[in-house]
Amino acid sequence: MPPFLSIVVPAYNEERRLPATLQAILHFLAAQPFDAEIIIADDGSTDRTGQLVEQLMQEQRNLHLLKLDHRGKGFAVRAGALAAQGTYVLLCDADLAVPIEEWHKLQPYCMEGYQVVIGSREGLGAQRLGEPRYRHFMGRVFNAVVRLVALGGIQDTQCGFKAFHHEASQHIFRSVQLYGADAKLVQGAAVTAFDVEALFLARKFGYRIKEIPVLWRYGVETKVDPLRDSLRNFGDVLRVRWNDLRGRYPSLHTAASETLPK
Repeated sequence: MPPFLSIVVPAYNEERRLPATLQAILHFLAAQPFDAEIIIADDGSTDRTGQLVEQLMQEQRNLHLLKLDHRGKGFAVRAGALAAQGTYVLLCDADLAVPIEEWHKLQPYCMEGYQVVIGSREGLGAQRLGEPRYRHFMGRVFNAVVRLVALGGIQDTQCGFKAFHHEASQHIFRSVQLYGADAKLVQGAAVTAFDVEALFLARKFGYRIKEIPVLWRYGVETKVDPLRDSLRNFGDVLRVRWNDLRGRYPSLHTAASETLPK
């Protein structure tokens, strides 16, 4: 039987933060009434990230490691999501900026039939801890562009805490174009707007989306470069709209009938 929940954690050079994150997730899962698996999608790390996971895998049978070429976070998330076997697939960041316990806020809506349930740092009940004001301002400007160009009605596309029903996850991540199977090798951390494309496809395919306010902590070791990554993200949003205008995204029926790419 497949597990109830798959937790996908993309990681790039996370030997310092990942051990504490994995311990927190394992501790959380030990108290749950459902089966789960953890998938670490190692985005070509050059430090001991992979070795640390392999050591822990000797004790934890529900922990898995995907060793990937360094093609960026979007590529790693896609690989992890497509490898997931759980009825529900939860994406979370390697620093657990959103605590794993926030799953309890998303789970009821998954069970109610929403195929995509996303954590949000906006809205009544959301908490943003330790975030510099300039970063908050930049985020709101970016989201205004996203709503104007691609995704009206969603307050926060970039929070890394997102849950998908397995079928929806497979359809969406098979169909992404920006950081799909042919994504190019990159140098350094590559923060992208892959989330926008995934949510754009979710809406295009007619999946029900629910946005839930969550607790989020700003990471002092963030890999985000404000200027470089902002420019890349704005470009990604425009590419999503351009891809759609050119008919590069399949219909739900076509996506569902395709076989998994390599």
